[in-house]
Amino acid sequence: MTDKVLTANRLSDGISVWLDAAGNWNESLQEAFVARHKEAVDALEATGKQAFADNKVVDVNVVDVEEVDGVLRPLRMRERIRAGGPTIPYAAGYAGLSAIRSAVA
Repeated sequence: MTDKVLTANRLSDGISVWLDAAGNWNESLQEAFVARHKEAVDALEATGKQAFADNKVVDVNVVDVEEVDGVLRPLRMRERIRAGGPTIPYAAGYAGLSAIRSAVA
């Protein structure tokens, strides 16, 4: 069986998060709890459904990962991008939401 982790997007800000062993949503894939058997995957799915129902996260998915030299790596490109961030640089001078927050404060 392929190793799996639970991922989602945090409802409060849309950031990609992964469920860790303590049951917390963490921004680092490397901190994710890795399910290595069916019962663990079932538990991840149940936890994800409850977190979705509690309006903590959206787009909850169990995804395949591999561990290479102690580093977790998603098998699908979509999940690699979610874990690693954008694949291209932003436009020159673009400051994103941090500029908007600064202007409002």
